[in-house]
Amino acid sequence: MNDSFYKKGGFILKLLVGLSIVILFFFGCSAKEDEQVQPLPANEDIQVDSRYEAIATNLNAPWAINKIGDSFYITERTGNIVKVEQGEVVRQEVSLEQTLSTASEAGLLGLVLAPDFEQSNKAFAYYTYEKGQQQFNRVVLLQLENNRWQEQQVLVDEIPSGTYHHGGRLKIGPDNMLYATAGDASDPEIAQDTESLGGKILRLNLDGSIPKDNLFPGSYVYSYGHRNPQGITWSPDGKMYASEHGQSANDEINEIEAGKNYGWPTIEGDEEQEGLMSPLFTSGEGTTWAPSGMAFYNGKLYVAALRGTAILAFNLDTKEVEEIVNDVGRIRDVWIEEDKLYFITNNTDGRGNPSNKDDQLYSLDL
Repeated sequence: MNDSFYKKGGFILKLLVGLSIVILFFFGCSAKEDEQVQPLPANEDIQVDSRYEAIATNLNAPWAINKIGDSFYITERTGNIVKVEQGEVVRQEVSLEQTLSTASEAGLLGLVLAPDFEQSNKAFAYYTYEKGQQQFNRVVLLQLENNRWQEQQVLVDEIPSGTYHHGGRLKIGPDNMLYATAGDASDPEIAQDTESLGGKILRLNLDGSIPKDNLFPGSYVYSYGHRNPQGITWSPDGKMYASEHGQSANDEINEIEAGKNYGWPTIEGDEEQEGLMSPLFTSGEGTTWAPSGMAFYNGKLYVAALRGTAILAFNLDTKEVEEIVNDVGRIRDVWIEEDKLYFITNNTDGRGNPSNKDDQLYSLDL
């Protein structure tokens, strides 16, 4: 073979390598939580801190924790709710009216038990579904009977859902209203459009109607300009806080006020602009948290971090950030009751490196 052949072959090889680098760079920067779309091989059982107690193991991409009495109810993105009670784990089927989406980050996400759950066996859920060639998110009422959940009522429908950024967190606030976080569905501009439900935090009555005191008349929109908020909580004085995924970095912890614009995509991180809200905390340009579920305890916000593989404690008085847990991999949600911190790992969601017992529900004394 002549030199021309080898030169051509070398050029093609260099071109393929260059294209690979460009592709990896693009996905790493544009969707920082999403660069690994294939599961990694399982690790051997890892040795974790002796402070943690494993309450349940072998969960399948768990997303949200709820607890009532001695019972936990945990959603799995694949479409089940797991009940954990006194060491017994029961996987409960969830029957939904629409086809559950299997897209990245999508599936059965947020869950919150109804205030009268012990009498009604009802709960609110947020899930991503496929309808023909389209994909949406919805908030629904579920009914539990004989260890099986049934979708009973649609409360909010056709929340935008794209390739990524579905939001998905549900919480009942101190005002007894249901709050839902909605991502920008990979379409940043809709976060600034108050006519769209994407890139927002939504507020609704428990029956699905729009509260009369919402600042945008006839709209569920409570706050806007969000990229992909995945955690919400309140302090005892009624202040609301939310965690939000930034682009590549610039993750945020925000104090949420009704009707305010949180800037995405106009500003992010520590950038400022008149009329737009800047965060209380940001990971900045060089660090990624990928923050998810959160809870308030004793002056601090405890936040699950996926890419940060930690639970981060944000001190609202000193502005210090501390790692509370950092040796179990990706963490999706937290729940605090009395002096106990409960949390779920998320190493089986396709982007982690699971051990043979992952995913797990842990407890930790605070």
